[in-house]
Amino acid sequence: MWRRIGRVLADRLPKGLYARSLIIIIAPVVLLQSVIAYTFMERHWQLVTKRLSAAVTADVAALIDIYESYPQDRDAATLQRIAGERLNLDIDILEGAKVPSAGPRPFFSLLDEALSDEIRRQINRPFWIDTVGRSSLIEIRVEIPGGVMRVIARRSQAYASNSHIFLLWMGGTSLVLLGVAILFLRNQIRPILRLADVAESFGKGREVEFRPRGAREVRKAGHAFIEMKRRIEKAMEQRTTMLNGVSHDLRTIITRFRLSLALLEQTAEIDDLRRDVDEMSRMLEAYLAFARGDSGEQASPVDLRALLEDLRTDVERLGGHVSEVAVAAPPTVTVRPDAFRRCLFNLAANAARYGETIAITARQERSWLAVSIDDDGPGIPPEQREEVFKPFVRLDDARQDAGGSGLGLAIALDIARTHGGDVSLHDSPLGGLRATVRIPA
Repeated sequence: MWRRIGRVLADRLPKGLYARSLIIIIAPVVLLQSVIAYTFMERHWQLVTKRLSAAVTADVAALIDIYESYPQDRDAATLQRIAGERLNLDIDILEGAKVPSAGPRPFFSLLDEALSDEIRRQINRPFWIDTVGRSSLIEIRVEIPGGVMRVIARRSQAYASNSHIFLLWMGGTSLVLLGVAILFLRNQIRPILRLADVAESFGKGREVEFRPRGAREVRKAGHAFIEMKRRIEKAMEQRTTMLNGVSHDLRTIITRFRLSLALLEQTAEIDDLRRDVDEMSRMLEAYLAFARGDSGEQASPVDLRALLEDLRTDVERLGGHVSEVAVAAPPTVTVRPDAFRRCLFNLAANAARYGETIAITARQERSWLAVSIDDDGPGIPPEQREEVFKPFVRLDDARQDAGGSGLGLAIALDIARTHGGDVSLHDSPLGGLRATVRIPA
């Protein structure tokens, strides 16, 4: 049961650090103020109101005793003078009157409850009180022989009327303190969000200016990120330099092979060797592109429609037929232009190799840009669609990249993930395969 309650609470509580921190600050303050308010209401407000009501009731009881003990003051003039001058009460004797029937009691009134209890305890006669009719006065009617004594007193005589000021001050200061806490908390959360945005932008290949700010721990994490970024960039630069050197040396050897083959007598065997050298050159370019990952390129805004139209031209140059290029997305997207073009070209070239008709569509899916390439080829069985993204994997009946090196789809997936996205394969409405690239828009 406790586990189930914990899961329910975890699902309903906010997930963000800012919201959770606010709960950590607000919950104890609200709990503390509630306890203080309850204690104040229970111990102080009720006690003071009860004692004041008891004092007023005692004065009324004394006036009734005086009225009944001294019959010579039948017009009650002396009694009224004493009540007004000494007790701050206004009394009238209503001869022949009856006590009104009791009306509905207020839903929440400490004064009505305390005053009624004291009249029952001290006077113990039929009575009627009105504590809500006039805001600053209360009216008490008590049955006496031959009529009714009506007493009008100020509310402050029987009720702790200024006690709410304490609650207002308590609530007001709490709101001020919470406002200051929220302001400082927001300033502490902002550097964390900034660090997260910079880390995400770096993962997408976007260069963003960043200076650590905030608390000591947040600044420490920011400096650690900057140091990690510097090491990654240095490692990427060293790898790029090494690959450039390797590619230059290998291209030099392949060029020598081609020159040697050009100087030999052209025979069928020489043609076969030349095709092997060309295949070796294509495989070398594919391997280097996969190892390099186009990591040195910076992200920049690109015209999406122009990019897809260029992709149509490249695919048709390979012999494929693009039946449709549809764009239902923002016209500009921030990507690594060459890398993203290579990602889409690898998928489109693969579709052109195994299909006759190709459709290219781009659409907006919330905060993602999705580019789908459909074909009417044989497709790939669902259980093998994860395998084709592994480097150098060749499936007998499945499609591979146009170069035949087994790296086309792996390169496309790697480029999509360096943009913070992914590549997925599904069944196409054209009957073949649909390859969808999703990147943050």
